[in-house]
Amino acid sequence: MNSTDASEPERARPGSGGRGHAPGDDSAPGNDSAPAARNTAPEGESPGAHPHEEPHPHEEPHPHERPHGAPPPGAPSSGATPVAPGPSPAVPAPVPVPAPAAPADSSERSERERRGGDRLRFVGAATRRVARGIDLDETVLGLCRASVPAYSDAILVYLRDPLPVGDERPTGPMVLRLRRSDRIPDDPLAAQALQAAQTAQHPSLPEPGGPLGGVPALPLVGRPGPTGRSGGDPATGGRGTGSTAAELAEVRPGGPLAEVLRGVRPVFADSPSASAALPELLGPGRDVPTGHRAILAPLRGRRRVIGAAVFLRRPDRPAFEPDDLLIAAQLATHTALGVDKAVLYGREAYIADELQRTMLPDELPQPTGVQLASRYLPAAETARVGGDWYDAIPLPGSRVALVVGDVMGHSMTSAAIMGQLRTTAQTLAGLDLPPQEVLHHLDEQAQRLGSDRMATCLYAVYDPVAHRIVVANAGHPPPVMLHRSGRAEVLRIPAGAPIGVGGVDFEAVELDAPAGATLLLYTDGLVESRQRDVWTGIEHLREKLAATARLTRPGAAAPLEPLCDEVLDILGPGDRDDDIALLAARFDGIAPSDVAYWFLDPRAQTAGQARRLARRALARWGLEELTEPVELLVSEVVTNAVRYAERPITLRLLRTDTLRCEVGDDVPQLPRLRQARATDEGGRGLYLVNRLARRWGATRLSTGKVVWFELALP
Repeated sequence: MNSTDASEPERARPGSGGRGHAPGDDSAPGNDSAPAARNTAPEGESPGAHPHEEPHPHEEPHPHERPHGAPPPGAPSSGATPVAPGPSPAVPAPVPVPAPAAPADSSERSERERRGGDRLRFVGAATRRVARGIDLDETVLGLCRASVPAYSDAILVYLRDPLPVGDERPTGPMVLRLRRSDRIPDDPLAAQALQAAQTAQHPSLPEPGGPLGGVPALPLVGRPGPTGRSGGDPATGGRGTGSTAAELAEVRPGGPLAEVLRGVRPVFADSPSASAALPELLGPGRDVPTGHRAILAPLRGRRRVIGAAVFLRRPDRPAFEPDDLLIAAQLATHTALGVDKAVLYGREAYIADELQRTMLPDELPQPTGVQLASRYLPAAETARVGGDWYDAIPLPGSRVALVVGDVMGHSMTSAAIMGQLRTTAQTLAGLDLPPQEVLHHLDEQAQRLGSDRMATCLYAVYDPVAHRIVVANAGHPPPVMLHRSGRAEVLRIPAGAPIGVGGVDFEAVELDAPAGATLLLYTDGLVESRQRDVWTGIEHLREKLAATARLTRPGAAAPLEPLCDEVLDILGPGDRDDDIALLAARFDGIAPSDVAYWFLDPRAQTAGQARRLARRALARWGLEELTEPVELLVSEVVTNAVRYAERPITLRLLRTDTLRCEVGDDVPQLPRLRQARATDEGGRGLYLVNRLARRWGATRLSTGKVVWFELALP
């Protein structure tokens, strides 16, 4: 019955003393429905004359408290003018002013504004934490750490496998892999401490509940492993177990998960789309929180969807609110953009690493009479490529060329120029040019590459037979030699102008290279920094080498690999401003008793003479077992040299870990291995060398060529 119907019987009995009200009756005075009754009076009747108008508390007591014999409300009292319980009918009733409700509305509005401001501050802090990541794992970890437990009790982050890079178009079906999961710790004390820290930062977010004695478990999130990923059982092919989420999920085209991912907007678990998509993502038979305790948020990058995030809350914590969908959307957007950035950075870092790796030698050669070790350090983690390089190039006569250089800068351009200069140096070394000529041609090459292509370079050639080294410098820091006695000295070498200046001459010096000495070649990044100049750093390096030598027993050389590590220890935490290339060479040399050397005139009898000389040398060394193959091969190589040479030829035998034979002449044309026909009279000499020798080769010299072969010692 509405309020209008209830008023009709009262008007039929105007002299009645009113109607009593049972407790709980909606029409009782003071009830919240009384104002509504006043506003629904019949048309033409003043609201103030309504018999059910609520009396003023000071004018009329409650009907049950009226004194005996007192007139009912609305009846005229004796000797007094009748007064209506409400305002006069001629005066419109004033609109009730909700004075008591005004403070409540104001406080509720302030509370909403405060919560909204805290949400904005949380989103700002969370997105900053996500944006700090520079690689993929840091970005995903930032999302997990920012969300748990301030926003959710657990999170699952799925990413495409493999992740597309840039404009690459994915091929094959979309597969999502669980990249990382996180949750509140099982330890109640740890959980409480984490919750308190997050609540202090974001007090308006729903506070994670739960008693101290236990934390309700979330079955979808397994215990994070060492890498932070959820534990998918390998025996199930990444499908997970019945209690944890699946590690792999294939998105069916046109399926519910594909529709949610295409929609981009986060959705609650109880929405029709998410209720079908979550089992497809997490695996069938999983206990997915229902209602507003789970949010599925697609991760869309700059060009395409790259994954999804699932935010979960425990039953003892307040459910997500509609405004939390906006927070999930912000977190998902910033995470997706961060993942895109991390993938692009990872590709650039891979390219830089591969470029730098291919620009430097994979492994150093092990020439006779010298031991080699090297190190390379980039300028910083974000600058993986640079212009520093080193190289060791075997030369004819058991010699070796040692090269170290530095192109200005540490960028892709510097690395590209460095690669071209290194290739040029290798080509010039193969021509067996003197060191100063090599630097001269490098200078010309740098000028052809551009007017601003500057580099420093040090080129040295070590001869283990003569125990000598020839060095030429182009503006590079001087090498340091550590003698067997423990004395370290900076070699005095003309500095020269850097490569690329043009119009300058380079000077080479020849120095002793005693057996047991160690030569250290390096770039300026090892000795120069913001805190010290080059020469201070060189003196520090010399002192470090001398101190390291004192740690070894007297008369023994320090091991080469540990020596390189000790040298790098001179760098302090803030000393490395440039990339570093380091090349260390330990001179062992070849003893004169292990070398046999002859000059032979190019005559018809020279081949027989060479066989006799070789036989005597083998007998002196106790290598008679090699007499027959050595005589055969020496005869073939010497015969070929005598046929075309015009000047005396050279024959040299070296006994080291192998037996090496070298035959030199003044003809620059290199012999070529070919298959002789049955009717050919010649062409079988190199075929025999190729079959009987362990290794063989031919090298062009500035004065001709050298053909060599090696045999294993018995």
